[in-house]
Amino acid sequence: MNPDWAAVVDGTWPAAGYQTQGPFRLRQGQGGGSRVSAANRTGDVTSADIDAAESAMQAMGQKRIFCLRPGDEALDAMLAQRGYDILDPVNIYSCLAQQLTDIPIPRVTVFNIWEPLAIMREIWAQGGIGPERIAIMYRAPGPKTGLLLRHSDQPAGTGFVAIHEGIAMVHALEILPDHRRKGLGQWAMRAAAFWALDNGAQTLSVICTKANEGANGLYHSLGMKIVGEYHYRQRA
Repeated sequence: MNPDWAAVVDGTWPAAGYQTQGPFRLRQGQGGGSRVSAANRTGDVTSADIDAAESAMQAMGQKRIFCLRPGDEALDAMLAQRGYDILDPVNIYSCLAQQLTDIPIPRVTVFNIWEPLAIMREIWAQGGIGPERIAIMYRAPGPKTGLLLRHSDQPAGTGFVAIHEGIAMVHALEILPDHRRKGLGQWAMRAAAFWALDNGAQTLSVICTKANEGANGLYHSLGMKIVGEYHYRQRA
């Protein structure tokens, strides 16, 4: 099995709209960040194609931003020559969901809740995940759920999980600063794995920026493997 990870990302964290512009797929992000705003290559690209994609993105009122995946090296070089800067290189991790269900979740540590409670929205907001990104969660066709984490009888974190074609992907995992380094990230991923299996997904996955050493360490410690990567190039 070699999943189309780009399709998994789009299926679990969808843009508001999609548009074909020559050899590019454009995304309408509505303020939801790079993942739902970046264009990606679907065929061979010329300089004129990039010009047209840039114009279309600007017509949407969006920044000029492209998502580069393995195989996009020629486009990457073309964008670099145009003065595009690299932004947010990321790793995609995955594992069999069953791999993370060997330990029971401690009682009242993680709750599966959809729609998000006010406290979940507040925690996300503290981490910079505002209404535009919560709107993305509502757009995801599902199955989907929110995770509410608790520690010392207090709300401590939240996250979002959705499924696309048998693969569950975790997004927007946010732990409050006072509750970090207490194992909540592990319990969140384990709870996501139990939920995934209950909802027909055999694989659990997550996206993480390469610069986030703590999160990368967490996923490595859980035995998850890097199965893909990509980065953005953005022009001011």
